[in-house]
Amino acid sequence: MAYRLRPSEPFTVEFCSVARQQLSKAIGYLENQPDGQHEAIHDARKRFKRVRSLYRLIQPDAPDFRREENARIREIARTLSSVRDATALVETATYLAGFAASPEERAALDAARSTLTARRDRIAAEEHDLPSKMATAIDGCREAIAALETLKLSDTPRQTSRHLAKAWKKQLKKAHAALTECETQGGAESYHELRKSGQAYWMHLSLLREIWPSAMLAKQSECKTLVDLLGHEHDLSVLTELVDKEPGLFGDGDMLARLLAAIINRQQTLRREAVEKAHTLLAETPEEESTLIALLWRRAANAGTGKAPKAKKDTRKTDKESALHDTR
Repeated sequence: MAYRLRPSEPFTVEFCSVARQQLSKAIGYLENQPDGQHEAIHDARKRFKRVRSLYRLIQPDAPDFRREENARIREIARTLSSVRDATALVETATYLAGFAASPEERAALDAARSTLTARRDRIAAEEHDLPSKMATAIDGCREAIAALETLKLSDTPRQTSRHLAKAWKKQLKKAHAALTECETQGGAESYHELRKSGQAYWMHLSLLREIWPSAMLAKQSECKTLVDLLGHEHDLSVLTELVDKEPGLFGDGDMLARLLAAIINRQQTLRREAVEKAHTLLAETPEEESTLIALLWRRAANAGTGKAPKAKKDTRKTDKESALHDTR
């Protein structure tokens, strides 16, 4: 089963099926480890992000379930983060080296990558309880699957559409607020919030893509570009924090200065490009887009049951649909 919610099916059944599939895949990665422990953790954590984004969609309908299960999945992911975070810094140094402005800067970045690689290997060697943590995570996933058996959501197209629209609107408001903060405050935390909102938006577009496949896929493509830009920006912010905390890791003053210059130059470019992309992606207001989501869900759900959707007097819906479909 793909990562999507089919409006033609009872919503509770469909929702639980998607959640169960993602959690089962996480268990499979952690148990079988086809590409090694650390890659298994990376793959499982991606599934946890998908589950948490899925659960955001039922906040208006099942707030207690969403709060409790979101906390469970967040904690499972947190316990598996240390080596993966260290690996991400190695990947960041490799990425940054591709934008070196001079041979001297490239040498500084190569040295930083070697330092970060040794640091990752040291952290991995010291993490003797990783198998135990993975076993605990598997148990947590099974408990999360069992919790789905108690979940009952609104299944009528009208109720479901209203709840989805409310969750959609709330998430988009967060994205708009984060974008405003990026432009007015410009701190790393603002861009991190925009990144998290972008990730959730990308996953929600994937989950609901069947209500209008062509438009949703176009939006997804734009959103993926934004998330990638902000992902690199966030990694550079994390690397900056490590440099500030442990400058001695990265050589003498000249090496450190070249490393920081490379980080700052690339980060400024990424932030500028991300803000431009976010303005394009978030061109519609949360109110407009959430209204459209509700309409499209009802139409798709009613088509699946053979019921004709009720006629709408608001002819502006066509303009809103055109706005969402416009890939600019």
